[in-house]
Amino acid sequence: MACFIVPLAETVIASGVKAVLKRRETKTSAGEVVESAWVKRLGWLQKLGFGGSALLAIEHIYHGEITFVPPFLTAMNSPETTQEMLHEMATAGTSMALLITVVWAAMCAVDHVLAKKHSAAPEEK
Repeated sequence: MACFIVPLAETVIASGVKAVLKRRETKTSAGEVVESAWVKRLGWLQKLGFGGSALLAIEHIYHGEITFVPPFLTAMNSPETTQEMLHEMATAGTSMALLITVVWAAMCAVDHVLAKKHSAAPEEK
């Protein structure tokens, strides 16, 4: 019903962190901005979170669980269904957010290993 809200909230928080890190980026002597690895990696988390949440929202619209008139979520029409919605958010939504975070962490680990391997390899001439 509203499980997509939890990963969406995580993504919004990650976007705020990325914006703060982006403001702290350094400039080279030539005036070019050097993007930190974490800004790039948080961009991956944004794409995973926003993409997954958008697809889930579309699926919920298709099944009639989200409408374009208030209260927007059909589960908020009665207290019983609201309780069911909150339970779904706490279980399914949190599980999806954790899965997105685990996949993102694995991507970051692989990127870190590849970056180390690339910087340790001698340049060919």
